[in-house]
Amino acid sequence: MSNSSDYSELGVGIEDMVATVEIRRPPHNFFDRELIRQLATAFEALDGDATCRAIVLAAEGKSFCAGADLGDGDTLTFGQQSEGDTKRYAAGDLYREAVRLFAVQKPIIGAIHGPAVGGGLGLAMVPDLRVACPESRFVANFTKLGFHPGFGLTVTLPELIGQSQAALMFYTSRRIKGEEALSMGLADVLVPRDEVRATAHQLAREIAECSPLGVMATRANLRRGLADRVREATDRELAAQTRLKATHDFKEGVAAMAERRLPNFEGR
Repeated sequence: MSNSSDYSELGVGIEDMVATVEIRRPPHNFFDRELIRQLATAFEALDGDATCRAIVLAAEGKSFCAGADLGDGDTLTFGQQSEGDTKRYAAGDLYREAVRLFAVQKPIIGAIHGPAVGGGLGLAMVPDLRVACPESRFVANFTKLGFHPGFGLTVTLPELIGQSQAALMFYTSRRIKGEEALSMGLADVLVPRDEVRATAHQLAREIAECSPLGVMATRANLRRGLADRVREATDRELAAQTRLKATHDFKEGVAAMAERRLPNFEGR
């Protein structure tokens, strides 16, 4: 695979047939298109590496991933990126990179040691299994921003926890703690925070001890068509996000989040 020095935002290594891909944007690991591109490129390289049979996706800092940094609401653009503009990026371009994550062939274990918020929740849906802790937080906070879910969540979340539970998370924007996440099926294993990564590696090694051809063939059938469904979902999500980004409620939601207050939505 590519040298780990190729990934300026990541740590990538392999030991005992298990790869670790660590996001390194602490404390909250906000993402942009470049980070998602590097993740997808690393995963694709690991797909072609015979010494890797399973992947652990982890992160430094306080949060697993707190989503995209919306700033004043203009950081995330919905058209073409201006040439030479490194601070603004097109959501469509980001989602094209995100779809690559769902096309990975090898099993992925998520070490969710802290909050996974908004698009960070979308990223936490990429792994096949998630190890969490009581301090984990799973948050689809889009409606609190006057916005629409993205990152394929309108497909991945209901497929994981069911339509009703997904609707509950989307409509209320409530924070789901580790214990509730386990009961809902958002998390597969719950351990103390300082054991999350070790437990994820233990689970990945257990998978790596099995037939790699058998695991990958089984996984391919279990996740058949997932990348295509995410691609279609992100197209629909992007259309809704584009419309809502122009509203007063979106601007109010972003301002309220920045000012740590309840938003005053007006439905316009």
